[in-house]
Amino acid sequence: MPYGTVSTMTTAFGDIAYLDRGVGLPVLVVHGSPGGADQGAQLADFLVAAGFRAITPSRPGYRGTALTEANASIDAQADAHAALMSGLGIDRFALMCWSGGGPSTYRLAARHPRRIKALVTLAAVSKEDHWDDSFFERFAFETRFGNWLLQRYARIAPKSFVSATLAAEGTLTKPALKSLTESVMADELKRNVILSMAEGASRLPPHRDGIRNDMANFAAIADLELSRISCPTLLIHGRNDRDVLPEHSEFAASEIADSVLEWMTPGTHVCVYTEPDSERAQAQIIDFFEVNN
Repeated sequence: MPYGTVSTMTTAFGDIAYLDRGVGLPVLVVHGSPGGADQGAQLADFLVAAGFRAITPSRPGYRGTALTEANASIDAQADAHAALMSGLGIDRFALMCWSGGGPSTYRLAARHPRRIKALVTLAAVSKEDHWDDSFFERFAFETRFGNWLLQRYARIAPKSFVSATLAAEGTLTKPALKSLTESVMADELKRNVILSMAEGASRLPPHRDGIRNDMANFAAIADLELSRISCPTLLIHGRNDRDVLPEHSEFAASEIADSVLEWMTPGTHVCVYTEPDSERAQAQIIDFFEVNN
């Protein structure tokens, strides 16, 4: 893994694998589906560079954190992350999540309101959600040969891979897709975010249990009680997100009092990290956390 040795903490919800990087205001960063502590660390790179401390756990069923009866539910995941922060001696902290990290993160903010200083969500699932995979996606992400082909594709044809990934992550016109692809290819950091997805998107072990659990949990969401969230909340979403539809953040914004919803354009699922306006969005997140420290 590119971010050093993963630590493990034993809690009442089982062992939790996590990375702890940086100093300063602690921010718990929760990864998507699939993902892991390493994906969370990549999401948090800009925070660490800005002087924050980023704690990035692997959610249950993902790399290093076994899925058990004790941690399988959305609420149990939320409470497990609260226990992790307690074990690190951190009482109050900021919170950020992406995509499939949304349900447990929203519940953490709702169930432990005193502990959360501020919440930022990036294209986060906020209500019932169902996967609708194509045959190609199942082949690429759920078979070893498909995984191998995907990773080889990223290595030998990076520009084509970037374009295909952005097309899959957003509903863009051909001119918009071409322009965004050129922009990503010209920036090493943005390019690496997309290329790293070739490896991280696998639904085989060590991600298989986590992705299956997420699929079942998200399809059964009835009410995350978003109206109970009282901390300052910033929601960021791409207008053309294909993976988690913009309506998820619209719904969350309508439920969370005084929350702020920011749109990004062209706005794919990874817009905060890959688009021309991503630096501005990251600076806004940094300012939001600093103001609400």
